[in-house]
Amino acid sequence: MSHLYLVPTPIGNLGDMTLRAIRVLQEVDLILAEDTRKTGILLKHYQIVKPVRSHHQFNEHRTVESLVRELESGTTMAVVTDAGTPGISDPGFLLVRSCVEAGIRVEVLPGPTAFVPALVSSGIPCDRFIFEGFLPQKKGRMTRMKELATEKRTIVLYESPHRIAKTLEQLAGYFGKERMASVSRELTKLHEETHRGTLGELSAHFSTTPPRGEMVMVIEGARKSDQ
Repeated sequence: MSHLYLVPTPIGNLGDMTLRAIRVLQEVDLILAEDTRKTGILLKHYQIVKPVRSHHQFNEHRTVESLVRELESGTTMAVVTDAGTPGISDPGFLLVRSCVEAGIRVEVLPGPTAFVPALVSSGIPCDRFIFEGFLPQKKGRMTRMKELATEKRTIVLYESPHRIAKTLEQLAGYFGKERMASVSRELTKLHEETHRGTLGELSAHFSTTPPRGEMVMVIEGARKSDQ
């Protein structure tokens, strides 16, 4: 039976791999990986020997149709990314959409994703929030920041270490320096840390402290006085 699995993988700590995720990877016919080398390390750790094929943002548009045909022929596949849940700021969506349209069963396993622990540990209300992923790097960046400045719900963003200081400076300009926020890095790893404070304070900190690792920013929603 045609079956596509989306399998979350650890965002840092290999101990976060679930028993079900290991079993699915052991049973499928083919694993589609964002980076075959990184996935190879994970598979070796859990002694999983399966065919692995590259599936990333630069080739997914041209391979989706052929993958759907393989699935329709009876091949079972699992999609994994470098870390976290496929489809969340990572490849996966296009194949899922095509499988849904073709009537192929899609099963998503629960598991690691970076924004959830960052949000919960931020100390900022997490009952209502929006996940923005990465802001546009160039076109539309300032426009999106202006729009988000009036968003009442908590805002979750991803950012790379070499852009974090500039992004915090820009956010402080549009949101106001006193807006509360947090920045988490190296989640689940040995040097995991979360910095909390105002956007102004965080901007000042990261402008003098070069960070490492992918960042998750959590920003307080707009108050009435901000609007």
